Amino acid sequence: MTAAQETIHFVSLGCPKNRVDTEVMLGVANRAGFEHVQDAASASVIVVNTCGFIDAAKQESINTILELAEHKKAGTCRSLVVTGCLSQRYPQELAEGMPEVDHFLGSSDALKLEWVLRGGQERNLVGNPADWLISATDPRVISTRGASAFVKLAEGCNRSCSFCTIPNLRGVQRSRSIDDVVREVEQLCDQGVLEINLISQDTIAYGRDRQDGATLAAAVSRLAEVRGLRWLRLHYLYPETLTEELVELLSQHERVLPYIDMPLQHASDSMLRKMRRGHGGKRIYQVVERLKQAIPNVVLRTAFIVGHPGETEADFDELYQLIKWAEFNHMGVFHFSDEPGTRSHTMTGKVPAATIRSRAHKLMTLQRKISRKKNRELLGQTRWVLVDGPSEEGDWVMEGRHAGQAPDIDGKVFLSGDEALPGTLRKVTFTDCRDYDLLGDLESVDPDDPKQETSTLSHQAKRPNIVPKRRLNVVSP
Repeated sequence: MTAAQETIHFVSLGCPKNRVDTEVMLGVANRAGFEHVQDAASASVIVVNTCGFIDAAKQESINTILELAEHKKAGTCRSLVVTGCLSQRYPQELAEGMPEVDHFLGSSDALKLEWVLRGGQERNLVGNPADWLISATDPRVISTRGASAFVKLAEGCNRSCSFCTIPNLRGVQRSRSIDDVVREVEQLCDQGVLEINLISQDTIAYGRDRQDGATLAAAVSRLAEVRGLRWLRLHYLYPETLTEELVELLSQHERVLPYIDMPLQHASDSMLRKMRRGHGGKRIYQVVERLKQAIPNVVLRTAFIVGHPGETEADFDELYQLIKWAEFNHMGVFHFSDEPGTRSHTMTGKVPAATIRSRAHKLMTLQRKISRKKNRELLGQTRWVLVDGPSEEGDWVMEGRHAGQAPDIDGKVFLSGDEALPGTLRKVTFTDCRDYDLLGDLESVDPDDPKQETSTLSHQAKRPNIVPKRRLNVVSP
C-alpha cells in the first residue's frame, strides 16, 4: 500500500517580487514530491510568504499567519512555515510570539524550503538577506493567469530613501547576468508565456553592480528578441534620465511596450529632499515631458507617498498640481508608514492620520477622473488584448488586459461577444468604460493573422492560485 502524496498550500502577500519567490518555493515543493492544493484545510504543509514593508502589510501578514494556524487544529496541517520579509525583519520576535509556527525562513531563503520539507531542521532558518539571487536553474512554477509572468532582473537595493526598509529586508543590489535572464525568459516562452514583466527593487540601476558592462538597455534589447515573446514590460524605474538607447527601445521596438512604471513619490523639492530621493521636482517635470515627447502613446504608471514627516499643505498642493498636469495613466497612493529603523522615523513634523487620509482621498479622486477620461478616449478603438481568464464578476465573463494595463495592479478589459481562451491575444473593440476598467467586444478569430497568438500552457493546465486577489489603486496602511 503506497503512502498518500503529501500536500502543500501557499499564500503569497505583498509585491510581485515576493510572488516570484513564492513560485520558486512552489517549484521546490514540486521537486520534493508535494502536491499543491488550493484549499488550506486539506494541506499537510502551509507556507505563508509575508511582506514586512509597511504597517498595513505587516498586520495583514500576522493576521494571515494566525488564520492559517487554525488548520493545525481543525485541518490536516502538520507544519506551518513562515517566510519572506516579515520574518527577515523580526525573526526573534516572531519566533517568541508565534509558537504555532513550525519554521521561519527569510527573504532569501526560498531554496531552504526543501530542507524543511525533508524534516529534522531547526525552527529558525532566517539567513542573510543578500545570500540568494534567483537563477534560471532554480525550480519555478508560474502562478499568474493567462500567458503572463514576472521576471526578476536583480535583488536588493543600494538607495537610501529615508522612508524605506527594503535594503535591510532584501540586501544590497545584486544583478543577474543578461545571459541568465535571457535563459529564464526563453524557458518561460517555450512554456507558452507571451508577456514578460521585468521587475526588481531598482530596475534602472540594473547592471551597475556587475563588472561585465551589463545595462538595462542591453538586457531589454536581448530579451525582446526571444522567440515567442510578444510583450515586454518594465517596472520600477527610478526617476533618472533614461538612456537614449532605452528610450529608443521603448518607442520603436514592437515587443517592448511603451509602458513605464516609475514611482515618483512626491513633487515638492522640500519633500523629495527629506525623502532623500536625489533630485527635485523640476527633474520630475523634465522626465515626464521627455517621455511623453519621445515615446508615442506612452503609458505612465507612478506612485506617491502622502503624509511624510514635514509635508505641508503647500508641499501637498505641489504634488496635486503635478498629477493634474501630468495626467498619469495609472497611479497608486501610499499613506506614509512610520517605520522604525528608517530616517523618516526620527524626523519631526509628523502628519496626523486624518490629514493623511484626506490628502490620499483627494489625490485618488483626481486620478479617478483622469483615468475615466483616458478610458473614454479609447472607446471605439480596436486593440490587442491578452486574455487572462474568467472574471471575478462571474465565470461566464472573461477578462483580459491591453498593452497599457499591467497584471495585478492596473485596470482590466471585460470581454463579450466571441468566445475567448485564457492565454490568447485577441483583437477587441472597446465599447464602454468604468473609472479604471474597460468593456469590449471580441473580434472573430482570423486564422491568417500571425499576431493572433495562442499560449501552449495557460489554458491547458490550471495554474496554482497562490496570491490573494486585490486591486492596488490605493495602498492604505
